[in-house]
Amino acid sequence: MHFAGVAIGSVISLASAPLASGLLELLLERRRLSLWWALAAGLGIIGSTLLCLSKMTDAAESTGQTVAGIALGLIAGATYATYSWAAHHLMNHSISRAAAMGSVFGLGGMLLLPVLIVNGAPLLASAQAFSVAVYMAIIPMFLGYLLFGFGLTRVSASTATTITLTEPAIPAILALLIVGERLTTVGWIGFAVIACVLVVLAIAPTNESESKSTPSSEKAPKAGSRA
Repeated sequence: MHFAGVAIGSVISLASAPLASGLLELLLERRRLSLWWALAAGLGIIGSTLLCLSKMTDAAESTGQTVAGIALGLIAGATYATYSWAAHHLMNHSISRAAAMGSVFGLGGMLLLPVLIVNGAPLLASAQAFSVAVYMAIIPMFLGYLLFGFGLTRVSASTATTITLTEPAIPAILALLIVGERLTTVGWIGFAVIACVLVVLAIAPTNESESKSTPSSEKAPKAGSRA
């Protein structure tokens, strides 16, 4: 986001995650991805790209920095997909949801400790900075991923990451309603395409063999009939 801008950084990171997640399931679990998933992922990427194009003025001016930001966004998307797959894989092997999510996040937290030690001083520099950090830790991280963990017990990692393609639309909505920004025609088309993703995921069957890989104790009634 620092190199390429918030719009491009977030869109690239989130839009690449479903593709990376699908490849993980295909390569590591030998699970065939349904055409419905491919359609949803494709539409989500198109919609996210249109939203990105509608806010190109937020991007960095330097082409080199933009390319670097896109590359880092792709890496972020791949690591996000790996996290989702790892948590879902643990749950499928009789590891409780809380233990699976806690272990993955605990390992990630340990990896981030050196970053916190080197660059974490500004978090304590003011009450405002500290309060923002506390909010980020409790609301979008703890609460958000707690709910995400519940979702991973019902659907595959590829479906879960595909659904998160709706996330780039949320900042745009907040910008329209609160900040007063205006969305271009291209942006509204992107919204419509992302809405189609939700419709596809609501009516589509799950990826092949998904019901076989989910423990019966974790399934909700008729969980295998919808994605």
